Amino acid sequence: MSVLPRLVCLLLCCAALAGGGAQAGTVYYPPPEAFENGKSDYAFQLLQLALAKAGSAHRAEMAPQYRQQNRAIAELLANSGRIHVIGTMTSIEREAQMLPVRIPISKGLIGWRILLLRADRRDWLRDVRSVRELRGIRMALGQDWPDLAVLRAADLAPDTVPSYGRLIGMLKAHRIDAVPRSINEVWSEVARHPGLVADPHLVLHYPAADYFFVHRDNAALAEDIRRGLEAAQADGSFDRLLLGYYGTMLDQAALHQRRIIELPNPDLPPGTPLARKELWLTIGQLRR
Repeated sequence: MSVLPRLVCLLLCCAALAGGGAQAGTVYYPPPEAFENGKSDYAFQLLQLALAKAGSAHRAEMAPQYRQQNRAIAELLANSGRIHVIGTMTSIEREAQMLPVRIPISKGLIGWRILLLRADRRDWLRDVRSVRELRGIRMALGQDWPDLAVLRAADLAPDTVPSYGRLIGMLKAHRIDAVPRSINEVWSEVARHPGLVADPHLVLHYPAADYFFVHRDNAALAEDIRRGLEAAQADGSFDRLLLGYYGTMLDQAALHQRRIIELPNPDLPPGTPLARKELWLTIGQLRR
């Protein structure tokens, strides 16, 4: 090979290595909050399943370090190659920034919220029956969480904090009264934090979806994930994985014994596939 073709080949290889867009090979997913708050790696397992079902040349691996969600999103947007895929709740802003794969990872579970309380207030909400009666309760959320828009639209006026760990500290210190957590989060948090309980009387619900997102330049990776999720949905492996992780938590939630308080979600993007009933768990399924 002459010097010129060899130089061209070298330059092309360097460009491929420098680019953040995922080439065929390893794609990095941020370690879940599991390492911070006991959550499972369900979304990562689902990503691996989707890539396998699609016959993709990509292979998913956990990134070597934990990142808070806002940092992981920033790294994905930078297209630096440190993060290629993230699983998170959608919003109008996030869909403008990143490329969503519009198949809900948790089939809507992210929109079913139980309030985390101090144990001495276990029955504090026994008689609450409307969102209006929740408005005197001090709540807090992470400052970058999309469900802030939901609580604000319901006039619940939550405080915001920069990190998850601060929420638990504020709750234990009586600086707030409650933290809304999804059904698939709240039980591990109760187990890890003595003195806290899950309210047994209510469940807040709003339409919400969590998706896999990739950089807008990674359309081919997004298509692999989409095809794989569709295949897993069709052959039942999606539901088997979901219920394998969260079935016990759904039993613990005992939704048939709870009053449902519906909240609007003004930040739900118009492209959300609400009409595709197979992509969502119904209240009937959840209560069974």
